[in-house]
Amino acid sequence: MKVRHLAVVPCLWVALLAGPAQAQVVADSTRQTVAVDTAKVVEKGRDPYLQKGELRKRLIMPAVFLGTGLLLIDNGIYDREDIRRDLRTNLFPNFKTDIDDYLIFAPAISLVAFDILSSQNRHAVTRQVGLLAASGALASAIMWPLKKVTNEPRPNGENNYSFPSGHTTYAFVVATMVSREFKGKSKWIGIASYAAAGTTGLFRVLNDAHWMSDVLAGAGVGVLSTNLVYLANDRWFKNAGFNAQFMPTILPNGSPGLGMVILLD
Repeated sequence: MKVRHLAVVPCLWVALLAGPAQAQVVADSTRQTVAVDTAKVVEKGRDPYLQKGELRKRLIMPAVFLGTGLLLIDNGIYDREDIRRDLRTNLFPNFKTDIDDYLIFAPAISLVAFDILSSQNRHAVTRQVGLLAASGALASAIMWPLKKVTNEPRPNGENNYSFPSGHTTYAFVVATMVSREFKGKSKWIGIASYAAAGTTGLFRVLNDAHWMSDVLAGAGVGVLSTNLVYLANDRWFKNAGFNAQFMPTILPNGSPGLGMVILLD
């Protein structure tokens, strides 16, 4: 087997679910085109994915989440301290639940359920495994260094790994994947998955484990990671074979985790 790519990345879960994307390129009849193969025609000298604005479109939502999260850290008008006071101190001073530790898995459960019950998923389950694992790995590679570099204390003072929220990051990784896999079946599937992911983030704030800025930034990292992995799959790896090996590892916060070796041939 000829190995094209090898990566060892930290993961926080055993990924469950991923398949080759079907690139859809519409030729502009008014411009010069060249035939690439029998399946598609692209504008000469220009990447079809940039031509379609796909990258720009997929960056809008995470940019909004990340930008708003950064703005809420300290803006002098209404920031994370004010939100904590209004939500935690004034409205729900005694709020305490462990639901957020389980609700994070709701989008993943829905992904498995729709794979079983529906034939309208975009990719085969075998490819979904790779896409989900790669999305989670990329999210981890972004999130954990941010936690270490920013060194932000949690509102409850438990530790200095507050920004961004890991629970919210992973919840939005899977919610974005559910939305992309089943948007052809019903838009409400994606909406419900995002609602579950958003509720996970809200509960992290109400539990005083995170600031609202952490949650919004985590959502941005999650959406961005999944969108970039899907774009890379569509652009470069749609015909690549996938093989993965898992091994124990230690995460940056010292807790046990899972490492993954990805082989693309």
